[in-house]
Amino acid sequence: MNPTYLNVHNQFKLNGFHLDKDDLCRVAYSFIKEGEEFEKPVGEFLLDWFDDSDSIEMLTSGSTGAPKVIRVNKQAMVNSALATGDFFDLKPGDRALQCLPVKYVAGKMMLIRSIILGLDLDYVAPTSHPMDRLDESYDFAAMVPLQAQHSIAKLNQVRKLIVGGARINAALEQQLMGLKTEVYETYGMTETITHIAAKRVGEKEFTVLPHVTLSYDDRNCLVIHAPHIIAEETVVTNDLVELINENQFHFIGRIDNVINSGGVKIMPEQVEQKLDGKIDRRYFIASKEDEVLGEKVLLVVEGEPFTIAEETYKGLDKYERPKEVVFVPLFKETENGKVLRKATLEQ
Repeated sequence: MNPTYLNVHNQFKLNGFHLDKDDLCRVAYSFIKEGEEFEKPVGEFLLDWFDDSDSIEMLTSGSTGAPKVIRVNKQAMVNSALATGDFFDLKPGDRALQCLPVKYVAGKMMLIRSIILGLDLDYVAPTSHPMDRLDESYDFAAMVPLQAQHSIAKLNQVRKLIVGGARINAALEQQLMGLKTEVYETYGMTETITHIAAKRVGEKEFTVLPHVTLSYDDRNCLVIHAPHIIAEETVVTNDLVELINENQFHFIGRIDNVINSGGVKIMPEQVEQKLDGKIDRRYFIASKEDEVLGEKVLLVVEGEPFTIAEETYKGLDKYERPKEVVFVPLFKETENGKVLRKATLEQ
C-alpha cells in the first residue's frame, strides 16, 4: 500500500532531527515568524502540505512564457516522489541535501521525497555556491547547472546528483563525467511535477521514471503519459524529440525555437551544441526577420563585444552559421538559471 500525503516516514529527519507531522507544523510556524528569508517559503509550503486540501498551488518557472499558478494533486506529488525513489534506488535513512528554492516545484519535491521516503535531509540556503561550507557526505542531492558548476570541487561528497532546470553544456558535462559522483541530467516541468526522465551525463537518451510512457504527436513533439502524476493523464509538450521506444528519447529542441532561414529549418539547440566549448561566455542562437531569408540566424552573446574568431564556426552548415552577432550586457534568466531568450532579445 502506497503512502499518502498525510504520512511522514518514521525515519525522516530535517537537519538532524526526527520530526513527525505535528513537529513539522511547529517548525513551519517558526520558520515563518522567526526564520531566515529562505526558510519562510519552506514554512509556508509545509503548512499548505498538511492542510485539509488534497491539492496545492505551484508556480511555473516562466522559461517559456509568463510564470503562472497551477494546482497539483498532493497524492500525485507523493507518487512522483516514490517513482524517483525507485529510479535512483533511494533508501530510508539515506542522507540528502536540499539547496533549491522551495518557491518552485523542484525545491518542493526534494522536501516531499524526504518526508515520504524517509530521507535524512539537510536544508541549506539556495545559493549559487551551496556546498561551500559543507563537509558532510550525501547520498542524494539536486541542483541547477550553475550550482553544480560552482560545487565541482566538493561534488565528490555526493553519491548521486540530479541536475535540472536548464541544459548541462558540454564543458560542464566533461567536468561532471570526471567525478566519482553519479550525475544525471533530468527532464521535466512543473506540469509533470518535476522530472519524469533522466540520463547519466555522457549519455544521449533520457529514460523515463516508473509508470511513465511516451509517444509523439503529429508535430513530432513529445507526449508524456503519466496517469499517476498528471491530472489529465497526458502532457503534450513543444519539445521535438527522437523517440527510441516508449521509455526512451533523445531531446532535439523546442519547436517554438525553430528558425526557418531560406526554407531551411534550423534547430538552435543543435547549433548551440556544435558551438559548445568554443565561446567562453554564455550564448544562445536566435533569429530576426530578414527580407531575403525570411529569418536570419543570430548569435547572442553575454557581455562586452569582442571579435569572434572565424574558426569558432567550423563544423556549422552554411545555413546554421550566424549572419549577425548580438552582444547583450546581461542575459535575463529564471531563478534556476535558465536563460529567457525572448526577454533577453527584447532588451
